[in-house]
Amino acid sequence: MTTCAYATYADFDGDDEREPVLAAWRAAGIEGRVERWDDPAVDWSGYDAVVVRSVWDYILRREEFLAWARGVESVTRLLNPYTVIEANTDKTYLRDLGVPTVPTHWSSRDLPDWPEYVVKPSVSGGARDTTRTADRGEAAALAAALEATGRTPMVQPYLDMVESEGETSLLYFNGRLSHAVRRTPMLVPGMGVDDNARAQLRTPAPDQVELAEKVLAAVPHDLLYARVDLVRLPGGAPAVIELELTEPYLFLGYDPSAAANFAAALRELL
Repeated sequence: MTTCAYATYADFDGDDEREPVLAAWRAAGIEGRVERWDDPAVDWSGYDAVVVRSVWDYILRREEFLAWARGVESVTRLLNPYTVIEANTDKTYLRDLGVPTVPTHWSSRDLPDWPEYVVKPSVSGGARDTTRTADRGEAAALAAALEATGRTPMVQPYLDMVESEGETSLLYFNGRLSHAVRRTPMLVPGMGVDDNARAQLRTPAPDQVELAEKVLAAVPHDLLYARVDLVRLPGGAPAVIELELTEPYLFLGYDPSAAANFAAALRELL
C-alpha cells in the first residue's frame, strides 16, 4: 500500500481535519501516518510522499521549517513542493502575482490616507501580530515596530465589505475546484481567531473563479492543494487577499465530497 506522511506540529490536537483526511486516504488505498514535522527521529525517506498539513508553528521559525522542507524533498515527494512553500511562506509573494490584490503598503513610511488600516507582518498566520486601527499614526508605529524586529510590514486598508459579503475561499485539489466557502471575518470586535474556522458553503461567482484560476495557472508546479482567498474591492471587482499553498485550513467539513476529492487528488499525483 502507498504510504504518506501527514505532516503536522506538536499541538496537532487542534487540527480537526486530520482524521477525515486519513479516513479518505484509506478509502483511496493510501496509508496515512501522522508525523510532527520537526521530529528528528522520523525517516522521511520511508514515505512515498510527505503532505504538508497543519504545520502551524512554522511562522515562529520559518528558516528551520524551510530547511526541513528542503531536506524532505531531497529524499521523497513533498506536497506541495519546496519551491512553492519557500515563496508562499512570506506574503511578499503578493507583489508578484500579476493579478488584482488588496492594496498593500510595504513600509512604515508615507502611509496612504485610508479610513482604517490593517497592519501585519509578511510572515504570519491566524491573525498573529495583526492589528486593525483607524489611527494613521498608530498604524505607522506598528509597522515601524515590525521593521525594528527585522520583519516586513504589510499595511492594508480595512475593507468593511468582509462584514457583509465576507471573504470567499476557493479550494482546489490538483488544479480542480472542489468547493468554496464564505469565511467569518477575523477583525470584527468580539470575533476571535478560532471563529475563522466557521464558514458557510458558497457558490463562487464567475469572476471569482476566473481570477482564482488565473492565479493558479501562473504557478509552474503541480499543486496538491491550493486555497485562494478573495475579497471585493470598493468598486466591486474581486481581488486576492491571500494565496494559501503551504498549510491552509481546507474547510473539508463544509462539503461532503471534499475529503474524498482531496484523497483522489493525492492518488493522481503519486
